[in-house]
Amino acid sequence: MNNEQQIKYEARAKIAKALAHPARLFMLDWMHDRECSVSELTAELELDQSTVSKHLAVLREAGIVSVRKAGTTSFYRVSCGCLDGFFTCLENVLKCDITKRQQSLAEDSTS
Repeated sequence: MNNEQQIKYEARAKIAKALAHPARLFMLDWMHDRECSVSELTAELELDQSTVSKHLAVLREAGIVSVRKAGTTSFYRVSCGCLDGFFTCLENVLKCDITKRQQSLAEDSTS
């Protein structure tokens, strides 16, 4: 792998790592069509504000969410619209895996 490829894959890994937590995935799903504050996310997730803030920082550093300040309140939103397609792809992979597992179980039970 050359240096340019290394940089590209490191950037992809950073984004994948930012997405690799159930709370962050929920946050992105919840924010996909709205802007929300830390307090709104805290209430929705039932997590401490500091925990939600840390998750948002990871998403912000990866370039997945952006922040808008209004006085003392910070409002977050998803900064790239392509996540819907990404999540659709994930759901398709999960459905495919479930189907394969069910077929495998059916084959095992008839053997």
